[in-house]
Amino acid sequence: MNPSTAQAEVIVDELVRNGVRQVVLSPGSRNAPLSYALHKADHAGRLRLHVRIDERSAGFLALGLAARSQSPVAVACTSGTAAANLHPAVSEAFHSGVPLIVLTADRPPELRAAGANQTIDQHGMFGSEVRLFDELAVAEDRPGQNAYWRSQVCRAWHAAQGEVRGGPVHLNLPFREPLVPSGDTDWSEPLDGRPDGARWTEVSSSGRAPSALGRVRARHGLVLTADSGVAGVGEWGERSGWPVLSEVGAVGVPGSAVISTGMWLLGLPEFVQQHRPEQVLCVGRPTVFRQVQRLLADTGVEVLLARGGADWPAPAHNLREVADTFGPPPAPADPDWLTGWQQADQKASAALHAALDLERWPNGPAVARSVVDAMPEHALLVLGSSNPTRDVALAARQRPDVVVHRNRGVAGIDGTVSTAIGAAIAHGRPAYALLGDLTFLHDSNGLVLGPHEQRPDLTIVVLNDDGGGIFSLLEQGGPEHSESFERIFGTPHGTDLGQLCAAHGVEHELVRQHSEFVEALRWRPGLRVIEVQAERAALRSVHERLQAAVRSALLG
Repeated sequence: MNPSTAQAEVIVDELVRNGVRQVVLSPGSRNAPLSYALHKADHAGRLRLHVRIDERSAGFLALGLAARSQSPVAVACTSGTAAANLHPAVSEAFHSGVPLIVLTADRPPELRAAGANQTIDQHGMFGSEVRLFDELAVAEDRPGQNAYWRSQVCRAWHAAQGEVRGGPVHLNLPFREPLVPSGDTDWSEPLDGRPDGARWTEVSSSGRAPSALGRVRARHGLVLTADSGVAGVGEWGERSGWPVLSEVGAVGVPGSAVISTGMWLLGLPEFVQQHRPEQVLCVGRPTVFRQVQRLLADTGVEVLLARGGADWPAPAHNLREVADTFGPPPAPADPDWLTGWQQADQKASAALHAALDLERWPNGPAVARSVVDAMPEHALLVLGSSNPTRDVALAARQRPDVVVHRNRGVAGIDGTVSTAIGAAIAHGRPAYALLGDLTFLHDSNGLVLGPHEQRPDLTIVVLNDDGGGIFSLLEQGGPEHSESFERIFGTPHGTDLGQLCAAHGVEHELVRQHSEFVEALRWRPGLRVIEVQAERAALRSVHERLQAAVRSALLG
């Protein structure tokens, strides 16, 4: 057996022993030893192999699989820019706490020194955005290699899994030719793992219980959650008498304390002044709404953080306490506090939806509301960055029975189609994705699924306003910048999404009426795209009218 084949087969075997069940592979020559070993393990039913020709899409597919399963997923590629294309997914995984094991093939040192083709410096190429980096020594046929390889795989798996929060790790694997199996099995030592399929190295728990916040004591508090998947947040709010406001509105967050119009309420300075909390408990890292950032920057409000990771959301650098979890709730001290928020929510919600019913269809908030309304119980909703996540938070009705995923670690639009496909496969139940047209186009390669690849049960809804609609709601969209807006921010593309889907063999439906949209949203299995075309120019005025309706209902 040649050394590269031996090393690759041991690495794959030890990954399986550590619990890796999903691996994404992009083709290449230098990573051929891994490719053969992974195909062999897939054929034996030991893992599920997914093959993608685009490394960036492969990385985000692995991210979606890992985020939904909360178990490390490996992604493997060849050397050079192929490895560099994994960096966006690695960045997202690091900042959102998703466990990834990145396996990059490389040339051995003598070929790097010779300036070999398809060679870049891959040593620590992801910088500080990995939990662990290791470059394995070039494989040699001598005793001690089996234990070394298996030990390093165990280190990588443990670092990716983490004690409380996962993250990406990077193993760089320089393979020396020959790169294909030779057919013989001769080796200087046994290449077996531990008996009974055990890991080579078991890592015992440190015994440290997750830290819990100890300064929660306010009569008037507020919970801000950026992650709808955190168990117990809604119940905590109910028991403490604190309103729960989520960056995805009332979608995926159960409990009577959840305030569906929370982002609208925080956008009213007069309301916030009358309902100013003494403490704010942040669960995760809010990244979307400026009104949230203003509240967190209020120096008169004490901010506590649970599950925030290393990137603390502290706009005024006034964070008082950080912990792994939020711990037991305090006894409610002022029952009228939560009641006041609930009554405001009821008024704002009634006004909001009445105003939205009067708006010309389609528009982003109305599309988001319809998608959430149509989802079956326990379905998955993957939200694109920019407008889709905002539209759901601002316009969706309460749906505590669904699951939401967003790539909010670094909030990019790249890789979202692939993320949605990976998350849908791992979810194993009906799944939807709501994306803008630029997000969809940015990862249209995610639709490239070979005939041997698993296809997800995923309905992708694309709100196509022919460009960057989000900028219409920001400073760039003001009338004083109208002369330059369309070219450098609006960025119209004119792409026919139907033809694009047809080229990839993906079902596409363009709907023009609201009744057609509601019918199209009815769940059925398979991968399909529903396109809704909207006018980008009307977006700003729609939001202004909805905000005016909420303001009038609460402040007169």
